[in-house]
Amino acid sequence: MSDVNDSSPAIFAKYLGCKTPKKVILVAYDGVQPFDIIAASSVFARANELLAGSYAVVHASLHGGKIQSNSGIVLADLTALDSLHGSVDTIIVPGGTEQALRSLIDDDELLKWLKEMKPKTRRIGSVCTGAFLLAAAGLLTGRRAVTHWASCDQLAAAFPDVDVQSDALYILEDGLFTSAGVSASLDLSLALVEQDFGHLIAAEIARSMVLFLRRPGGQSQYSRALLAQTNECPVFEEIVTWIQDNLKSDLSLPQLAIKFGMSERSFARKFSKAIGNTPAAYVRAVRLEAARNLLETTDWSIDKVAKSAGFGSVDALERTMKKRLATTAMEVRRTFGTALSD
Repeated sequence: MSDVNDSSPAIFAKYLGCKTPKKVILVAYDGVQPFDIIAASSVFARANELLAGSYAVVHASLHGGKIQSNSGIVLADLTALDSLHGSVDTIIVPGGTEQALRSLIDDDELLKWLKEMKPKTRRIGSVCTGAFLLAAAGLLTGRRAVTHWASCDQLAAAFPDVDVQSDALYILEDGLFTSAGVSASLDLSLALVEQDFGHLIAAEIARSMVLFLRRPGGQSQYSRALLAQTNECPVFEEIVTWIQDNLKSDLSLPQLAIKFGMSERSFARKFSKAIGNTPAAYVRAVRLEAARNLLETTDWSIDKVAKSAGFGSVDALERTMKKRLATTAMEVRRTFGTALSD
């Protein structure tokens, strides 16, 4: 087993001997998603192993005691929120069942606490559907936010004053953060550590936890190819598979229509109905996903990645990444490469 302390003099010397731990409150409630809590706790615990005294993590609930999660796991010895004193650095509200969220919104005791804590806390945010509680407390008004992809439309409909970004993995801006579902809590927690202690330390935590990639917040929270495979039309499953296998080909609407023996209008209409996106948007998304995966898993030049994914040029790839993922090819390469470095 490797000893991460071998590299600590070079990476961690700046932060050794943290004088004041950053207090992080993880808010639990009946029906909570336990992975959201466990994942975040694990990242902060690993930070404490590398940098003693980095974080003081408090598992809390409205009234303390114990709660039952949505998977049946019981979380016990929780601290009551009103018993917490002193400065708070970060508050994280996990996701949970719809019934649990509705109950907390109707009985607005937690919402009042969140409102009161916002001006006293450096960072406050949510994982997964915890965004509904932040929105109900008015903390997301006029702000960009994300939640689990399956709940984005519901969040946007329930809170039209929130700018819901359905394709982001997490959003961390001006002391407010939200993230996509479940495993995104790992990415978000690593981003918080990076904000506190720098890129190299967060990357070391990712490496030591065998997280092969610290995904940037702008990365999509779901796979376009996987979503396409969930449709019930075998003809279009064959078409999207062919598209994925031929990204360097001419995938324009006219050429796709000819290839599959349809008129352009008929192909576009049937494709959109079966896949839920236009052919052009789907091709762009799959090429982008392929480019991102190549950047993450190979040492190919960006030019080779761009051409292999069907973009034709680095400029075309960079424009698409900037517009669709709010990141760059170099940032994806930098993040992944460092996380895997020995």
